[in-house]
Amino acid sequence: MKNLPLSLGLLLLLGACNAKRLDNTKELSKEIKASQIKRVTNTQLIYTVDEWGKKIAQIAQKSLAKELEAHPEKAATLCKNLNSIPVLAALAKEYGVRMSLWSTADLHNPDLLPKELEMLKAYQYAALNNPTDKDNIQTLGDSLLLYNAPVPTDHPICNSCTPDDHFALWALVFDKKQIIRKLDAKQLVD
Repeated sequence: MKNLPLSLGLLLLLGACNAKRLDNTKELSKEIKASQIKRVTNTQLIYTVDEWGKKIAQIAQKSLAKELEAHPEKAATLCKNLNSIPVLAALAKEYGVRMSLWSTADLHNPDLLPKELEMLKAYQYAALNNPTDKDNIQTLGDSLLLYNAPVPTDHPICNSCTPDDHFALWALVFDKKQIIRKLDAKQLVD
């Protein structure tokens, strides 16, 4: 009889540990899955960046145009600080993308990588000689992908953000690790 409370206490303790273990199983499963080596081909990465880039650039363009229309006095700030627009900040966080709107002034930006500068020069040249609306994807080193999409020269963004030359270019930089994690999370849900 004296051992009954001790046995009951041990049984409750073991049951509580087992319940906590069951709660952690799902988290542990996700952690193990995230640490496993995944095979994602370069084609899958490019296709994903193309799909996401088109969608993000389109949403960014609409959101920035809407903000510029509502607050024309803040054009300089809005064009350079896209994360001040809640929709764009949410997109950047959701997709792990660094979003910029480049202009001719960025030709002298020391923070741009050589490949970024090359793309900016190519799009600027095309805008002057043979305007294009084609987007582009380039690799930046081993871990980043750059998606570029030009803004039409007659678009309100060009009028507000680059009134001197009406040239603007979306630059979306994706991290391959973030893409793979997001693809894996999507596969877990599907």
